[in-house]
Amino acid sequence: MLTHLGFIDALSVLCYNTNNKIWEGFFFMDFYTLASGSSGNATLVTDGATHILIDAGISARRIERSLMSVGLSADALDAIFITHSHTDHTSGLHTLLKRRAIPLYAGAGTCREIAFADAALSDALEDIEDGETLHFGNCTVRAFETSHDTAEPMGYRIDGADGALGILTDTGVVTPSAHDALLGVDALVLEANHDVEMLRCGPYPYYLKERVLGVRGHLSNDDAARFAVEMARAGTTTFVLAHLSAENNTPIQAEYTVARALSSQGLSVRLRVAPRGEMSERFVCRRSMSFVSVD
Repeated sequence: MLTHLGFIDALSVLCYNTNNKIWEGFFFMDFYTLASGSSGNATLVTDGATHILIDAGISARRIERSLMSVGLSADALDAIFITHSHTDHTSGLHTLLKRRAIPLYAGAGTCREIAFADAALSDALEDIEDGETLHFGNCTVRAFETSHDTAEPMGYRIDGADGALGILTDTGVVTPSAHDALLGVDALVLEANHDVEMLRCGPYPYYLKERVLGVRGHLSNDDAARFAVEMARAGTTTFVLAHLSAENNTPIQAEYTVARALSSQGLSVRLRVAPRGEMSERFVCRRSMSFVSVD
C-alpha cells in the first residue's frame, strides 16, 4: 500500500526521540554549521551514535562549546575531515587534538600542507583520495575533488541510514567529481560566496577579485543558483548557503538569487543561509520521497 509522506512525517513526530535515537530502525542524521565564512568554518554531522566534524576553522573552545550545546564533547568525535589547508578551515586543530586522538582526514596535498604548518598534527593525519569512501557506524563519507587554490582540496558526501548530506564550499567550479558525488543528496551545504557585481565594484584589489572569480576561487550566488536548480531536480530538498563573503555578499542577496532561480523552475525546497559567527539551527537530513511503502 502507498501512503502519502505527510502521514509518515506526522507519525515520526510522535515516535521520534528528541535525543536522536532510532525511529523504525533508522538513525536520523542531523547537521549544524558551527561557523561559516572567511573568518572560520566548521560543520557537525551526527546521527546520535556517530559524530563527524567537517573542518575546524574556529577555536577549539568554540567548537567544544558548540558540541556541548547539543550534548556532545569533543572526545565523542569519530573523525574530522578537512576540505583544504587554509586557516579558516584548520585553525582549531592544534588545540582540539592536543589532548585527544581523533582521526584526521584530508587530501594528500592538504595533509602535507597541514603537517608542514604544524608538525604536531602529523600522526593524526590520514590521506583520502577522490572517490574514496570511509565508514563510521551507520555513516559513510565519500570524498570528491574540488577546485581551489590549495593542494588537493576536497568536498564530502555523508550518507546515513535514512538520508545523505553534501558539503561543497571553497571551489571555483562544480567539478565533475563533485557533480557525480552529490547528485541525489537530500541536503546540501552549498557555497554562495559572492555577488559578482558587488565583487567587481567592491574594495578588493584587482588580483584578489580575479582569484575569487577564477576556476580555483569561489562559487558566486549565480553559480550556486544554477547548481541548486539541478540538484533540486535530482531530489535535494534542503539547501544551506555557506561561506558568504562579508564584503561582497549579503545573506539577503544570496538567498534571493538562489530562491528566484528555484522558483522560476517551479521548484520548492527548504532554503537557509548559514550564520557567519554562530551555530546554525538544527537541520535534519532525511531521505526525500513523495510516497513511501508501508507494507
